[in-house]
Order: sequence, then C-alpha cells, then structure tokens
Amino acid sequence: MEAKAVRTSYRRWAPVYDRTFGAVTRIGRAKAVEHINSGRGEVLEVGVGTGLSLRGYASHLRVTGVDYSPEMLAKARAKVAERRLTNVVALREMDARKLDFQNGRFDFVVAMYLVSVVPEPERVVAEMARVCKPGGEVLIVNHFARDRGGLARLEKAFAPFADRLGWHSDFAMNRVLGAPALELVDCRDHPPFGMFTFLRMRKRAQPG
Repeated sequence: MEAKAVRTSYRRWAPVYDRTFGAVTRIGRAKAVEHINSGRGEVLEVGVGTGLSLRGYASHLRVTGVDYSPEMLAKARAKVAERRLTNVVALREMDARKLDFQNGRFDFVVAMYLVSVVPEPERVVAEMARVCKPGGEVLIVNHFARDRGGLARLEKAFAPFADRLGWHSDFAMNRVLGAPALELVDCRDHPPFGMFTFLRMRKRAQPG
C-alpha cells in the first residue's frame, strides 16, 4: 500500500476503529502487552493507532507510541489524558519506515496489526530492529496468509481491495522474518479462530 492510501484509509477508520477492528484484535493486543509487562525499561509501540493498548501497560514501563495517522493519534492522546496514563511519555506522528530515534534505544519494540498495512514492511521491521537494544525484543502481532483451506481462498479474494480495506489480506509472514539483526524465538497463533499470529524476535548481541 502507498503512504497516501494508508493515511486516507485510517482517516476513514478512525471514528469506528475501536468498536470494529479493535474489538476483533483485543486478545492479541492483550497477549503482547502481558508479555511486555513481564519485563522492564522503555517500550516503543509502532502504529499505536487510537491507543487501544496503552492502558494495559504496567506503570513501571515508559511507553512511547508513534503513528502515521493524525486522526488516530488524536484519539490516543484523548485516552491518555482521560485515563491519566503517566507512563505514556510521548505520542508522535511518524513514518514507521524512518523512525526518529537513536539506535538501540528501546527494550521492547512492538507492532500490532501494522505490518500488513504499511508500505515497505521489510523496511519497517528493519527500523524496529535498529531502535531496539541488543538483547531486547521486537514483537509483531498480525494476520498472515495461510497456504491452504477456506481462509486462504478468502484472503486471495479480498487481496485486490487492499487500499479500500486498509490492509493486505494475503500478507506473507516471511516478509517480516528477514531482518539479519533479529532471531525468531517464539511464534504462536491467537483467537479468534487462530487468525492472528504473535511473533517474538530477539535482537542479536552486537559483536564485541
């Protein structure tokens, strides 16, 4: 998807996102946040959207969120203010392909339901790896294309409508597994119907 199509799509989705797609993806978000809460340090959520995950983060974490959609960010900022989420230290408008952070800044970098909606997802994952500390974790929750069965046929049928839907229904997992700095340590499916997958990758230690 082109950047303009992404911005247009999420301007359309912003008013109803929490009640529609946000409700379907609740379990996957909760699982990712639960894992992050078991650690410590700084968290970057890439594609924070309307801020559905923000209230779940433990108070001992420092959370930064970025998103390309100003309409989505406005809703996220409203949630932070309303719920007084003092552990959310920044919400910034940013292109995930060019993250404005120094190398190795964050202990956890997470993207939930993002990689199949952005242009150049390989570049996005490379940026996530760059800003993650050596030994830190890059987490991705997303729907990935199936090889066979009824779901695979539906994915192919909806694929031509990616720009209108706001996401690629037939997005291949191997597109996010090629960053040389990252090692896959866990891969598991989540409800509903095993449609979504949680990938946990660890950034390799830099050579001494």
